[in-house]
Amino acid sequence: MATSFSELIKSPTPTLVDFYADWCGPCRAMKPILEQVKDSVGDNANIIKIDVDKNPKVAAAYQVQSIPTLILFQNGQVKWRQAGVVQAAQLKQIIQRFKS
Repeated sequence: MATSFSELIKSPTPTLVDFYADWCGPCRAMKPILEQVKDSVGDNANIIKIDVDKNPKVAAAYQVQSIPTLILFQNGQVKWRQAGVVQAAQLKQIIQRFKS
């Protein structure tokens, strides 16, 4: 099982990363959306959350300038990214496009 951020994003399994902060209202709105997406895609994708206040270097490395920012990684490459709240149906479609 992959344990570090770099191992997860290098996986052939799509990894959706939610860059967020606890104080951000739209970020809090993403939590139930991401739970719904995880329930429907199961093991076809990894979904992780990165707190930009606790991990500023990771956020800076991926030029996260607004939150929430969602980035889909696969095999270490950015396959998709978008800032702002994204609905579950759209996220599921994007993950389906890249699933192994």
